[in-house]
Order: sequence, then C-alpha cells, then structure tokens
Amino acid sequence: MSDFQIVKPAMGWEEVQALLEAADLADGLPLVPPTEARLAAMLAAITDPGASLGFMPPLFGEVTPRAVAYNAVLAGCRPAELPVVITAVTACLEPELNLLGLMTTTGSAAVATIVHGPIVQSLGLNASINCLGPGNRANATIGRAVSLCLRNIGGAREGSGDMATCGQPGKYTFCFAEGGEGPFPPLHVRRGLAAGTSAVTVIGVSGTAEVLPLRDGEGGDAGADAILDALAIIMRASAETTGASRQPEPPQQVFILPLELAERLTAAGIGLADVQRQLLAAGTAAGVAIAGGTGDIYPIVTGGPGVKMAYLPLWGGGSRMVTRGIMP
Repeated sequence: MSDFQIVKPAMGWEEVQALLEAADLADGLPLVPPTEARLAAMLAAITDPGASLGFMPPLFGEVTPRAVAYNAVLAGCRPAELPVVITAVTACLEPELNLLGLMTTTGSAAVATIVHGPIVQSLGLNASINCLGPGNRANATIGRAVSLCLRNIGGAREGSGDMATCGQPGKYTFCFAEGGEGPFPPLHVRRGLAAGTSAVTVIGVSGTAEVLPLRDGEGGDAGADAILDALAIIMRASAETTGASRQPEPPQQVFILPLELAERLTAAGIGLADVQRQLLAAGTAAGVAIAGGTGDIYPIVTGGPGVKMAYLPLWGGGSRMVTRGIMP
C-alpha cells in the first residue's frame, strides 16, 4: 500500500485527479477521491485488512483486503460490493485462469466478472436489458474495481505489464449478472456450488460478438437448429482465428442466451445437455475442436427481451473459467 495515495477531504477534485494520475493509479477515467474515511467505511466489515491473499501477476503485487478496498473506492463501489470484488480478484489468482498470460498477451484479453445467486438482487446488479452495457452502478463499479486491481496491484499497465496491441473497452470494466430465471441450472450450480449460494465466475475473454439465429426473418420464429447453428458457426470461426484450436487443451465456450431463446429450445424438447451435445458435434463435424467436451460449453441465461445472443470468446492463448462462492 505504500504507493497508494490517501487524499485529504479538503483537496480539490482536479488536484486529487492529478495526484492519482502522477502516482500511476488512474485508468484514464475520473476516480473517486480515496479519503481515509471512504477507505475505513469500505473496510468496516473486514477483520484483517492486511491479510495476504496471494500475489497478482504480471508484476506480483501482494493482494490484501486493504489493497482491494482501495481500488474499490477509486472505482466508486459501495462497501456491500467489496466481498464480490475480493472474491473476483482472488479467483483471478487461480492457475487455470492464466492471469499472467491474459495480462501480458499482445491480444485483446480482458477479465470479465459474472455474479450469480441471491446477491445479484440484494446488490441490484443488472441481469436484464443491456446487462453488458452502461446504466447500472453495481455492474460498472464492480467490474472497474477488478480492472483497477489488475492494474494497480498486479501491475498490468500499458507498455509494461499490459502489452495488448489493440486492447478492448472491456479492460475498463466488464461485469454482469446471471438472471434468476430460465430452464437451465445456473452456471455456478453447474460448476458445483449449491443453488442458494452467491458466487462469482471470472473468465478471460477476447471481446464480445452479437449472434442472431439463422433464418430468423420477419414474422417467423427461429427454430432450435437456427439458434444452435449460428452459435456453432461463430465458435468454429473463433477457435480457428484466435489460435485456440492449436492449443494443447481445447477451449471452453461461453455465450449469453436470452430467456426467450432458452424457452424456445425447451419448447422444442432441447435441454442443456442437448445444447451442449449438438454444439460439440457441430464443431467436431467440421474438424475443429471447439471444446474439450460437452461440459466445457456454457450457455448463460441472462439479458433482456429479444433473440440476440452474445458470444464471449475465451482468450485463445489458453484460459479457463474460475468459479468461487463469495467470501463473507
């Protein structure tokens, strides 16, 4: 924490921003002034703010609750959101995410945070219309706090730790919630947690892509094949163009499926296992290993009304999702 700046309440806004920029703590957007009072409020429920939670690549800064809380203050988080941020940040340290690779690649990888369970409603996270976009404070600030931790604790700053050729806007903030409705079990339940658990999943993604069902013309409803064929096409293309198909371990596949389309699939007698099996078969038939097995294909039912899906290609250099129950 020695390089983190605590500012006095009397300091002017412009002075605070200049101080934080000079300390290389800024991400290019204005920051909430990190006063001692704000930091104390953020840490009020933490018993040991200095406890070591691990070391974060690429420069291996030490992760502590205090360090995470400081960046949560900068991002504009409320104290109740800190457990989500701490859980997401520590999940990033798991080897299977491959944070060192994600942060130092010349590719466009960013860490996305997905929140599941009862805490979605209690914190007011957006799992509906425009869930990947602006307009919701919890989504925006939690995602930004995770990104600031990657930058200010891990050292993933452009030109030193972060070597992305182009980057992507998701490096500012990338957080959304899983909806509570739908015919498929929630993602965190599929990952082994109890249904009533609040949880976080972190994934290393190369961006997002809008996907429409094939042949979904005016006045007609897309059938199951039209939905799944469109997804299979983009999964095959992503595996080929990102280099994921050449990795020793086939990738995982993640996509957002609107409730409307999930219900269409169910009405056609197609459940989760059928979706996974058909998508894997479509990739294999084309000679492309789009996933290691059916269990590596993860539809997430969330978002608002409509039939437009969002494909989240995982970083082709090799990264696998991590899911954790939220720390108290």
